[in-house]
Amino acid sequence: MSLFRKLWSVINEDVLLGKVVRNSAHLFSSNSLSLVLSMVQGILAARLLGPAGYGLVGIVMGYASTINGLLSFRMSELVVRYGGEYLERGERDKAAALVKAASLTEGAVSVIAFLVVVLSAGLATRYFAKTPGTESLFIVYALGLLANFNIETSTGILQVTDKIRLQGVINLFQTITTAAIITAAFFLQGNLQIVLGAYLLGKMILGLGMFITAQVHLRRAIQRSWWTASIRSLPAFKEMAKFSISSNLSATAILVFRESEILWVGFFLSSEAAGYYKAAYSIILLLALPVHPLILTVHPELNRLIVQKAWPRLRDFLRKVTTLSFVYNFALGLGLVLFGRWILWIYGEQYTVAYPALMALLVGMVFNFTLFWNRPLLLSFSLPTFPLIAIVTAGLLKVGLAFLLVPRYGYVMEAALLSLYYIVSVGLMVWRGLDEIRHQETGVVSGSVS
Repeated sequence: MSLFRKLWSVINEDVLLGKVVRNSAHLFSSNSLSLVLSMVQGILAARLLGPAGYGLVGIVMGYASTINGLLSFRMSELVVRYGGEYLERGERDKAAALVKAASLTEGAVSVIAFLVVVLSAGLATRYFAKTPGTESLFIVYALGLLANFNIETSTGILQVTDKIRLQGVINLFQTITTAAIITAAFFLQGNLQIVLGAYLLGKMILGLGMFITAQVHLRRAIQRSWWTASIRSLPAFKEMAKFSISSNLSATAILVFRESEILWVGFFLSSEAAGYYKAAYSIILLLALPVHPLILTVHPELNRLIVQKAWPRLRDFLRKVTTLSFVYNFALGLGLVLFGRWILWIYGEQYTVAYPALMALLVGMVFNFTLFWNRPLLLSFSLPTFPLIAIVTAGLLKVGLAFLLVPRYGYVMEAALLSLYYIVSVGLMVWRGLDEIRHQETGVVSGSVS
């Protein structure tokens, strides 16, 4: 208890940390209820559809998200990096031009991603779902990509305008809608198509809700319409393009090596194995509950401290947010060790066999979510290349071992390899970020990879 009291005292005394915690708390409270509802709807879907059907839903959703992610330029990171700097300096015209460039690019990418999913639905059915006649599921769910045509840019806008907590409200509303439909389907003995349609509706509510909310607050911040701004007014367009491409490659590598786990399990094994893995993976995401809000609120603050060259303050800030995240992750991790098998049983008795996979995932997830600031710190330093190197190095190791081991040892091995990936990639990025702070403090120019 003394540790918690000490943390509370530090939060109250540190103005910056207090601001981050308060903003995160708004998202956390909304996300907590959203997570509870998501778990309930996941449990009901798992019980209604069984491991094979539950895995198929995960594969369909994961495929659309993966295709979109492969093409996306992660505009939220671009808006935070440069839009935050422009607003800090009062350069509203440049901020408007940046948003225009980001919005147009993201919209075009969303359309392309939709077309790619439509054209490749047959291949996805053959190699991932391995369930004949499911092409239409991939195509229909891809409509959500069109509704999310501006979600990355909108997220960045809400971050730099200190309104990111509103994302939690929108997310809560879409989760309530999705949960209500899946609950009705469960009691009325609905089918897979209804469950997938519920997830699609939720995705559309989130995308359109984020766009409208961001537009309202952007107009207040820049006091003008962004669509009338000239993109040519951006002074560092080439630098931004380089940042976007590097960020895209880095985030794409994350997507391929880390966030497409259900697809990898479906590819190596079956939709049934993907169902077991999805249950374990859904539970382990409890660790992400406070971390996602922290990332969204911490990233802009890291950017501000670096712009201000406040190096001692930056070190102190990182130390405190790391301690805060470690306390939470350790406590929840211990809870999953003790009660993880029982939580899996709630999904259905057959899902308890996924407990070893849950434990394997826990190791890497605790490490990753404790040091959650690893990549945002490097992006704030305009060092997008090093994360790419670290992620690809760890990812190639993971995938190479997966081809050798997963077909033989199953989805538990896939979970263990994901933990290995986290430890290697996050460890490298944390080392590089702290090294850059040291170089900046001493005035020594770093010669290492950017």
